[in-house]
Amino acid sequence: MVKGFFINLGLLVLGVLLFSLSFPNLLVLKGIPVLAWVAYVPVFILLRRVSLPVSVFWGALYGYVSYNVFNYWLSVFHPIAGLVVCSIYLVYLAFLFPLLKLALILFPKRGYLLQWLLWLAYEYLRTKGFLGYSYGVTGYSQWEMLPVIQIAGIGGVWAVSALVLFPSVFLGSAIPARLTGTKPADFIRTVFRAGFFRRERLFALLWAAALVLTLVYGFVSPVDYSGAPKAKVSLIQQNNDPWKDSGPAAYAANLRVLKRLSEEALAAGPDSELVVWSETAFVPRIYWHLTYRDQPAFYPIVKDLMDYLATKDVPFVLGNDDTRKEVNAKGFWDEVSYNGVWLFEKNTMKQLYRKLHLVPFTEHFPYEKQLPFIYNTLAGRDDIHLWKAGTDPVVFETGRLKFSTPICFEDTFGYLSRKFVRNGAELLVNVSNDAWSKSVPAQMQHLSMAVFRAVENRCSMIRSTASGQTCAVDPNGRVLAMAEPFVETYLNVEIPLVKPAALYTRWGDVLGVFFTAAAVVVLLTGIILVILRLNAHPAEKSLGVESADKRIKNGRSV
Repeated sequence: MVKGFFINLGLLVLGVLLFSLSFPNLLVLKGIPVLAWVAYVPVFILLRRVSLPVSVFWGALYGYVSYNVFNYWLSVFHPIAGLVVCSIYLVYLAFLFPLLKLALILFPKRGYLLQWLLWLAYEYLRTKGFLGYSYGVTGYSQWEMLPVIQIAGIGGVWAVSALVLFPSVFLGSAIPARLTGTKPADFIRTVFRAGFFRRERLFALLWAAALVLTLVYGFVSPVDYSGAPKAKVSLIQQNNDPWKDSGPAAYAANLRVLKRLSEEALAAGPDSELVVWSETAFVPRIYWHLTYRDQPAFYPIVKDLMDYLATKDVPFVLGNDDTRKEVNAKGFWDEVSYNGVWLFEKNTMKQLYRKLHLVPFTEHFPYEKQLPFIYNTLAGRDDIHLWKAGTDPVVFETGRLKFSTPICFEDTFGYLSRKFVRNGAELLVNVSNDAWSKSVPAQMQHLSMAVFRAVENRCSMIRSTASGQTCAVDPNGRVLAMAEPFVETYLNVEIPLVKPAALYTRWGDVLGVFFTAAAVVVLLTGIILVILRLNAHPAEKSLGVESADKRIKNGRSV
C-alpha cells in the first residue's frame, strides 16, 4: 500500500513537471511544446490506479502543486495571490478528477473518450465568469508551432487543445496501470500488441487523420503579407512598474523616461503613424486633474504631458487610470475609476476605452455586500485597484488605422478580441504591465496566449508593455519583432494591415461550447444507463459499479 502511494505520487510529480515544462518556464524560456502531447499521460494512469473517493485527494493535490510550479511568479505580486490561484485549482481539479474516474467506471472500454471531452470542457469553463483564467489551457503550449495553431482561425484555441490532448487520454488508457514488476519486453508487448490498440485503432486513426489535416492546413493556409500595406508603429517600453513608486516626483521621473524613449523612437522612425505607451504608463489621472484640480501637486505633471503631446503630429495611445465623478443610483455623486486607454491627437483626448474584463481580486471584486470583509481588505491595499468595468468595445480611428486596445490580460481571452474585431477593429493593440512579476517566463506565458488572438481573427497584433514582451505579431501568428525584456527601450515595427477574415471571428467559442455540452450529455447518459441496468437486474446492485471500478483499477478493462 505504501509502495503504491509513492508510485502514485511519482506519477503526479511527473505529470506536474510535464505540464509546467510544456509552457514557458524557468528552464526553457519558450517552453517545450512537444511535451504537451503527453503531459497528462501520468495523470490518466494515476486515475486508473485509484478509487473514486481517493481521486478527490489526488485531483486537489495535482491542481495545487501544478499551478504552484507553473504560476510560481504570482507570489511575487503577493503571497496571497499565489495561494488564491492555487487554491482555486485545488478545488477545480478535486472536482474534475472524480468525473474523469467516473468516466472509466461508466464506460470501461471507451471511458477515455469521455475523459477527453471532460478535460476540454474544464479548460473552456475555467475561462468564464469572475474567476476566468486562461493560463494553462493546453493549446497555448503550441504558440510557436505555427503549422499546428493555424486551426485556431477555425475553432479557436479549443481546436488546438482537442488535438494536443487526445494522445494523453489515449495512452493513459493503453499503458498498464500496474507498472510494478513489468519487464520491458512484456510492457512493450502489452502496450503495442494488446487488444486495446486493435480495438481502438479507429479512434487512433481518426486522430492521426486530424493531425495530418491540421498540418496540411497549417502549411498551406498562412498568407504571404510581404505585398500587403504596412503600418509603422512605435512601441515604448519604459521598464518599470508605474504603480510601484508613487508620488509626484516618481510620476514626473517616469514621464521623463516615456518622453525620452518616444523621442528616440520618432527620431529613428519619423514616419511612425502611432506611438503606444503601456498599461497605466502614465499614472496621474489625466481627466480628473484637468477637470477638478483638487490635487495641485499632480496637475503640473499632467500639464507637462499635455504640452508635450501638443508638439507631436503623430497620435499617441497611452494607458491611464480614468477617474471621474458620476451620479449613482441614489442620485449622489460618486468617484468612479476605470482602467482606461486614451487616444490623443496632439493634446486632444480623442477617444477613451475602458477595460471590459477586469482581473479578479486585484481589479474587481463583485461581492462587496455578500463578503464585505474581503472587499474592504482588498480596497484598503495600495497595490490593489478596484476599478469599474467598461461596457463598450471601443474601436479607435486615426488616419488609416482602426484598432482596439485589449488591456493586459484581456488579450488572454479569445472572446474579447473577437468582439473588438466584429466591432470594426483591423488591428489589435495590447497594452500591458507585467513588470510586477519580475519574471520573463511570466511575460512569455502571457505572450503565448496573445499570439492566438492574431491567428483567431487573422489580423495583426502589437503589444506595448511596461517591461516585456513588447512585440509585433502578424496574422499568421508569427512574432515579427520583439524588444529585449526588462530594459528601457522602444521598438519600431512595420505590420501588415489586412481586413480580418476568419471563421473563428464569425463563430466564436462554439467548439468550446460543443465540448462542454457533449461532455454533459455523455456523462448523464452513462449514469442513466447504469441506473437502468441496475434496476433491471437487482442482483447486480451490490456488485455493478463496484466491480466495474475494481476491473478498471486492476487494469483489466484495457
